Amino acid sequence: MNWYLKVLKNYAVFSGRARRKEYWYFFLFNLIIITILTSIDNGTLLFSQRYEMGLFSSIYSLAVFIPSLAVLVRRLHDTGRSAWWLLLALIPIIGTIVLLIFAALDSDLGPNEYGPNPK
Repeated sequence: MNWYLKVLKNYAVFSGRARRKEYWYFFLFNLIIITILTSIDNGTLLFSQRYEMGLFSSIYSLAVFIPSLAVLVRRLHDTGRSAWWLLLALIPIIGTIVLLIFAALDSDLGPNEYGPNPK
């Protein structure tokens, strides 16, 4: 939970580096929260079949969009890549898979151009 809160405290910090632990715990907690909120949306009839989205889960997704982007940029920095690699997400399926692989890679040893090693 501390890693999730750390990302939220660094709401729009795109500089520096983020450890794998920080990124993946944030990812896990987001997944859990979205699942719970989608269940609540479905249970309270706030889920729109037409748009395939719910009220609470949509509001939450918008609220954490910038922190999610920021932690991914910092994670890319930790592996020695610039934020421009995020453009891979525009390539359907393959781009997302490549970004997930980058997020799973180990950190650069020692400092790199984006700062000291966060370990």
